[in-house]
Amino acid sequence: MACRKLLLMILLLICLGLAGCVERRLTINTNPAGAQVLLNDEDVGISPVTTSFNWYGDYNVTIRKEGCQTLNTHRKLERPWHDYPPFDFILGVLYPGQIVNSYQWSFDLEPQKEIDRTELIKAAEQFAEPNSQ
Repeated sequence: MACRKLLLMILLLICLGLAGCVERRLTINTNPAGAQVLLNDEDVGISPVTTSFNWYGDYNVTIRKEGCQTLNTHRKLERPWHDYPPFDFILGVLYPGQIVNSYQWSFDLEPQKEIDRTELIKAAEQFAEPNSQ
């Protein structure tokens, strides 16, 4: 009888181990494509890029491309209803299928602005002047 219970518990644990899974994916597109993308200061690749993530909330987004202005912004990923208790446990552990949460963000990059040398020199001279107080 004890052997049966042990076997039943082992089978139950195996079934739970093979149960559901939630996959979270974020795809980032840029216009123009081919930009370096950083999420929370971690390089995730060159756009368009798809990366997995573990948590929802605010993300710092940095996008760099030669010939374009660097974009520093943030975006928020909202949790879906099934990521709140008790649904997160039911779907993440007990549900036998796989759930895929896919999100897409798109960013337009501005062309790099040309720096006017005379304005740059004038600003440097003003900065170098001692403050008159």
